[in-house]
Amino acid sequence: MSRTAEVVVDVHLGADDLATALRSDVLDGLTRPDKELPPKWLYDERGSDLFDQITRLDEYYPTEAEREILLRHAPTIIERADAHTIVELGAGTSDKTRSLLDAGRDHGSLQRFIPFDVSEEFLRSTAATLAADYPSLEIHGVVGDFDRHIGHIPVGGPRMVVLLGGTIGNYPTVARKEFLKGIVAGMQPGDRFLLGTDLVKDPARLVLAYDDPPGVTAAFNKNVLRVINRELDADFDPDQFDHVATWDPVEEWMDLGLRSRSSQTVHVDALDLEVHFAAGECMRTEVSAKFRLASLAQELATVGLHVEQWMTDAAGDFAVSLSVLR
Repeated sequence: MSRTAEVVVDVHLGADDLATALRSDVLDGLTRPDKELPPKWLYDERGSDLFDQITRLDEYYPTEAEREILLRHAPTIIERADAHTIVELGAGTSDKTRSLLDAGRDHGSLQRFIPFDVSEEFLRSTAATLAADYPSLEIHGVVGDFDRHIGHIPVGGPRMVVLLGGTIGNYPTVARKEFLKGIVAGMQPGDRFLLGTDLVKDPARLVLAYDDPPGVTAAFNKNVLRVINRELDADFDPDQFDHVATWDPVEEWMDLGLRSRSSQTVHVDALDLEVHFAAGECMRTEVSAKFRLASLAQELATVGLHVEQWMTDAAGDFAVSLSVLR
């Protein structure tokens, strides 16, 4: 009989918490002078499936570029970190992380994997699959929100915290520093931080990656309207909004939004809210910052993280950095 690893899941975020957070975010975002919605509400079941389709598009290079880096460098990353525990923030399926788990198993140092994700159902499925594939590992999942529950991640032993996929770029500059400070607060001196970051490049390539000709990213972006309609009894018409993806050369990020095609009023009955959109008005749904190695190293240093190793794909499109907390 094959052995399966022990699985423990700590749940800090339930359906009621998510509903409350959605109500708060939508009320705040739709009543601002410059309307915006947090990108986390793009990811219901349909949104997650659409994003998976995006990662397979020829125009969207980050996923495969990061995978290339991890496959090539996983053994040296693991050897340098020598961690007993890997913590993955925003684990999803932990697909790319398997190269690290494989290298950790071969190295002999890795004892525990802690996937952290907002979806309990998704996390339990991932944890069960990993437990069967890595029977020598203890799998300790944590269900929570980045901005509220990072402090609940189990501690102990040398650890490597992993944040992949360029997720750090979804935080504007000030919020990003606070997010990094929250991560560091749960680390001990000598712990490592493995970070995936997209790099500044030709704006034309960036725009194409976020506004693909097949329109998958547009469908993904508009999905947030469907989520609000379903969960908050709203009457958004997705066909009355256009997906917009522009490069901001000052902030060096992609700015994604939904632009109203006409003057219109939307009702969000669960919030007793009436929202007017002017023709051409744009509501931000996401930013995706791109980075330069020198400025990123300086940004990490301000929270106590010192880069030990830079790794890029062969084309130089994407970077993974390994930092140590001193």
